[in-house]
Amino acid sequence: MARVTVEDCLANVDSRFTLVHLAVRRVLQLRHGALPTLENLKANKEVVLALREIAAGKITPDNIRQIDESRPLPAEPTMQESDVARADLQEILDEVISYGASIEYGTSDRYLEEDQPPEIPQTE
Repeated sequence: MARVTVEDCLANVDSRFTLVHLAVRRVLQLRHGALPTLENLKANKEVVLALREIAAGKITPDNIRQIDESRPLPAEPTMQESDVARADLQEILDEVISYGASIEYGTSDRYLEEDQPPEIPQTE
């Protein structure tokens, strides 16, 4: 298929409105890591690939949800990665505390000028 046209895609969907929504949903799937149903030999952008899939009949309003639901879950970090991240966080906290910084919120007595409430003139 040298070029994808709207007419090629409309043969597989009801209307242009449906085509737009189907293409958008498929592009988002591809951008989030879904595998293409066609070979992407020319390294086309996601929009072109989505339209090619629709024109080829691989993506339809009926099967788009199945493809969306079969998206793999993100991998959870391993215990070793969690331990490394926890150690890095503890190192950062220890360094911050060594400088005398407080990690409690709202304990500072210093305010910026903008943060001060407006002065109310006293009437006598």
